[in-house]
Amino acid sequence: MKIAIAILNWNGATLLKQFLPSVILNSEGADIYVIDNASTDESVNLLKKEFPSVGIILNSENGGYAKGYNDGLKHIDADVYCLLNSDIEVTPNWLSPIRDAFKQEAKTAILQPKILDFKNKEYFEYAGASGGFIDKYGYPFCRGRIFDTLEKDNGQYNSNINIDWATGACLFVRSDVFNTINGFDNAFFAHMEEIDLCWRTRNLGYSIKCIPASQVYHVGGATLNASNPKKTYLNFRNSLFTLVKNASGNILAIIFIRMLLDGVAGLQFLLQLKFKHFIAIIHAHFSFYIQLSEVLKERKTLVQPQNSYKSELIVWDYFVKKKQKYSELKNT
Repeated sequence: MKIAIAILNWNGATLLKQFLPSVILNSEGADIYVIDNASTDESVNLLKKEFPSVGIILNSENGGYAKGYNDGLKHIDADVYCLLNSDIEVTPNWLSPIRDAFKQEAKTAILQPKILDFKNKEYFEYAGASGGFIDKYGYPFCRGRIFDTLEKDNGQYNSNINIDWATGACLFVRSDVFNTINGFDNAFFAHMEEIDLCWRTRNLGYSIKCIPASQVYHVGGATLNASNPKKTYLNFRNSLFTLVKNASGNILAIIFIRMLLDGVAGLQFLLQLKFKHFIAIIHAHFSFYIQLSEVLKERKTLVQPQNSYKSELIVWDYFVKKKQKYSELKNT
């Protein structure tokens, strides 16, 4: 099985210098590439000088995470792509459990390792933890992380498990499946694109799993942190895109309720005097309206089977019923 590790980079020379050595050291048998999104810093020169064994793919523009990977992966020949953030430290033998799972399970298309916090290694990291899920209204959560509550890793989520989505921070995907579904949706630019990719993959009957025997450490927020209104804009807009494209049931009712909940989130930002984030939600909704007809057309080309949710509404479970651990949710 040929695995290619592809690290998307934009002006991340400092991160490459810090984290690429662990990838090279611990990824025996895999090819390693950096896909550069038209960086203007010293990234490419650094790679050529200090990491000559790493392949370099030069994109002509910064198309974000989605287009960046779509463009770059066209130049990579492999059975499995590993999409790896530049701010991740990998561990010895992290690839072995992933290889084994792919070899044993032909209908498993996407895998992720356990993601722990690089800055506090006893705790799960926000982006992915030990496998991602999504509720009926498009809110993502994880084994080990619900909203901003991060659990300590005591081995409680060490079982392999079917999940709804794998984190884009470290996502392994069979190349033939990735190409069959035409990769990421370029319209997303960044954020939520991996949830859309995974949802489309599941809707075709493939499985997605977390393999906690494989473990990595993620800095998180190194490219775009939570305090940036652009992240708020992308998350709210792209969540609506994802629901319209993939959710089963009465999609108009689902979107209506989700937009009401977005309004509540906007009021929270106002009360916290985070005016730029409030405006970002308004901007996200207007952008969604403008592109809605195109997204509805795309929905007609996709499959929407019935979904089973760990939580119908994670906002209610978390804030009202005070269920702040994955183990406290139903059907876990």
